[in-house]
Amino acid sequence: MLSVDYIYVFLLVLPVIAFLYSSVGHGGASGYLALMALFSFPPETMKPTALLLNLFVAGISFYYYFKEGFFNKKLFLSCAVSSIPLAFLGGTLEINASLYKKILAVLLVFAILKMLNVFGKEKDQIKELKIWQGVIIGGVIGFFSGLIGIGGGIILTPIILLMNWGRMKEAAAVSALFIWVNSASGLLGQLSSGVVLEKESFLLVFIALIGGALGGYYGSRKLNNTILRYVLAFVLFIACVKLVLT
Repeated sequence: MLSVDYIYVFLLVLPVIAFLYSSVGHGGASGYLALMALFSFPPETMKPTALLLNLFVAGISFYYYFKEGFFNKKLFLSCAVSSIPLAFLGGTLEINASLYKKILAVLLVFAILKMLNVFGKEKDQIKELKIWQGVIIGGVIGFFSGLIGIGGGIILTPIILLMNWGRMKEAAAVSALFIWVNSASGLLGQLSSGVVLEKESFLLVFIALIGGALGGYYGSRKLNNTILRYVLAFVLFIACVKLVLT
């Protein structure tokens, strides 16, 4: 894994991505997958590595948001009850490499829009999520989370905000734990199907945690770093184009 070209550039960019995603309550799997795609990582290592990174970065992000009192337990449980088993199921499945890249490219569009704050507008009136809505949405997101190797927060957060089920920091707190449980379930599904984590993955975890810890700390309080968000959106866009064309 660490023998790819320009690996040191990859290691420098990795904590920046972790910082930005963690600051909005995300684990960063879509960013890690995009970065690994740009650096031509072997496809078989991308999914488990991204989910492993998610576990640690989303976990520390959730800790800070929970500590600040933004966690909505009912909103989380409504979505997680179906997402966890379906993330495991998705993790056990293998799909064609070309199809995998196309689906990932579509999901990266959500990440780009999130980094551009398209879904960052809050409304005064908050609506209550119905349990059946959470079960359906959580299940669909959970399945694709395990299948592609993401936690699903990059999709859940925009939905929470668009449907007025919570404010930005509440969505971040719920998404962070949602990402954690889906990543754990999806990774277990992959491991049960014979996927093996490379030792180098744990070095990447250590590096990503540096950015993740800082992002969770500042994001749960007050952080406005527009320039870095635009840079990350550009990187994700380039990765998206590469995935579509290859």
